[in-house]
Amino acid sequence: MAKVQTKEGFQVLSIRPTSFEKAPLQDTTVTVETIEVAEFTDSVWVGESVQQSDRPDLGSAAVVVSGGRGMQSGENFGLLEQLADKLGGGAVGASRAAVDAGMVPNDMQVGQTGKVVAPDLYLAVGISGAIQHLSGMRDSKTIVAINKDPDAPIFQVADYGLAQDLFEAVPEMTEKL
Repeated sequence: MAKVQTKEGFQVLSIRPTSFEKAPLQDTTVTVETIEVAEFTDSVWVGESVQQSDRPDLGSAAVVVSGGRGMQSGENFGLLEQLADKLGGGAVGASRAAVDAGMVPNDMQVGQTGKVVAPDLYLAVGISGAIQHLSGMRDSKTIVAINKDPDAPIFQVADYGLAQDLFEAVPEMTEKL
């Protein structure tokens, strides 16, 4: 939260898209004002690289299953994909530790330097709960944590927690679902 006072010029306000519930659609009228803006010529568009996925977008998914350093390798994220499928085809995310370790691409990162999510259900699997990660998922409606360390900080923000080895818990959950 910030309180800002300005004296002149144009101001820009940025709000996290997941900070508020969606407003109901309604007919409104607005006044559109056209302003003149000087052309900015000091930069050049180089291009973009977009990953295609059959999974829902992390930022808008109703269910997100994320893995952390505890996943140990990128291949093990397949366990999370299977669980996400059983939960209706949710998105799969990752902590910065998993991304930095090269397990998964950075477009899967949830947190302060990744995507901000606020799904109905967020499963944190093998994620310790670093503050940078929590800042990207704290607005989730229900948080479930699976971590073999019962003292992991993620349990302090979780609605439900399971202190168990993820390689036992996730396959069992997937099977029972």
